[in-house]
Amino acid sequence: MTEFEELQSEWEKQSQPEAPIDGAGRVREKIASIQQKQGIANIVLTSTGIILVIFFFYISAYKVQTVMIGLLLMIGALVIRIAIEFFSIGRLRSLNVSVDVVRFKAQLTKYYKNRIKIHLIITPLIVLVYCVGFVVLLPSFKANLSEGFYNYIVISSIVLLVVLGLFIAKQIRNELRMLKDLKS
Repeated sequence: MTEFEELQSEWEKQSQPEAPIDGAGRVREKIASIQQKQGIANIVLTSTGIILVIFFFYISAYKVQTVMIGLLLMIGALVIRIAIEFFSIGRLRSLNVSVDVVRFKAQLTKYYKNRIKIHLIITPLIVLVYCVGFVVLLPSFKANLSEGFYNYIVISSIVLLVVLGLFIAKQIRNELRMLKDLKS
């Protein structure tokens, strides 16, 4: 046997990845589940953003620079996160599940790596900007609210941040696990 024939023989012996029975259906279901969860997250973020915009105009935040800066940081962080999720849903929808396994895996790997960057880099920065905006508002809250209500806002916001942080972490872990399952 020549070297070429040996190489060709070894090449032909390699196992080819086989698509599981109803693999495309399972993939579509998982993608639909991820899209649904991203859509729900966008609804919650949009609702929060709308409430902040209404609050911004209700209290005439544009008249007090620190209040305006704080609320704009919070609203801006939400708008950026909504835009990221909107574009991410579009990318997920553009995945072509009808291509061969190797191409689909490449598409999914690219999407998966992008989501990891979003979750591990961009999301913490967005949460940080949102928190900075809130902290900027605290002196105005302290000056204009009773001490009891101010303490309630501070304590409840810390509790809410911890609970929301745990919820976001759980959702991120679930999404990344689902995407990792799709890759394999």
